[in-house]
Amino acid sequence: MPNLDSIQPQQLSRLIGLADAPVILDVRNDEDFAADPRFIPGAKRRDYTKVADWAQDFAGQTVIVSCQRGLKLSQGVAAWLRHEGIAAESLEGGHEAWVAQGGLLVNDGALPKRDAQGRTLWVTRARPKIDRIACPWLIRRFVDPDAIFLFVAQSEVMNVADRFGATPFDIEGAFWSHRGDTCTFDTMLAEFGLNSDALERLAQIVRGADTDRLDIAPQAAGLLAASLGFSRMYKDDVAQLTASLPLYDAFYRWCRDAVGEAHNWVGHQARSGR
Repeated sequence: MPNLDSIQPQQLSRLIGLADAPVILDVRNDEDFAADPRFIPGAKRRDYTKVADWAQDFAGQTVIVSCQRGLKLSQGVAAWLRHEGIAAESLEGGHEAWVAQGGLLVNDGALPKRDAQGRTLWVTRARPKIDRIACPWLIRRFVDPDAIFLFVAQSEVMNVADRFGATPFDIEGAFWSHRGDTCTFDTMLAEFGLNSDALERLAQIVRGADTDRLDIAPQAAGLLAASLGFSRMYKDDVAQLTASLPLYDAFYRWCRDAVGEAHNWVGHQARSGR
């Protein structure tokens, strides 16, 4: 019988990648994590033995806790969080159940080094259009919700990366950049191990818009137009990124849930038949 304070993997999978997704805490011990160094998209690793020290970091948020099998560690941490007044559930069956049901997983070894606050730090060229918005969206929604993005002059990207310990992306010569006829968004999907029909469909749209191959996907032209519009609306790159994220949320939900849906206004036809 399922625990009343737990969530099923299938239920959690519907929340992954959404703007209002719950905080996911991976509290597996070091031995279990070393055996499978992959994590549920967006999950943060926390030491269950120190839950009393970090519990209030999640005050006011909804939290899902996952350990190896969904037993003592995740249930204990979730119970402690609820004691602190935080809405928390454990993942039924834990990491093993998530893997067994084919849930998306992120390859931890692909992530750049995190800073002292546990965040990844990225740097790219200023005045983003498509790839330099799509990639931050992917990272924030599926890899590191707390990731920091710096936008600087193209000539200074590598220098800023060196001086500030940031990871350069979407610039020539960087590991995280275009490869062949694909774009940086494709590179990140491959390196992080994020394989899903919805993300691959979105990647085609991003690729078409970013590389001026609008024939790849009919929606690419719309993404290009909206992206260029956002770039004219905002002078500040960080403000533009923040404003643009819901655009990618919408495209992702279409890619995941609505590709088979059509829309046509037929009111005038109905009236003419009277």
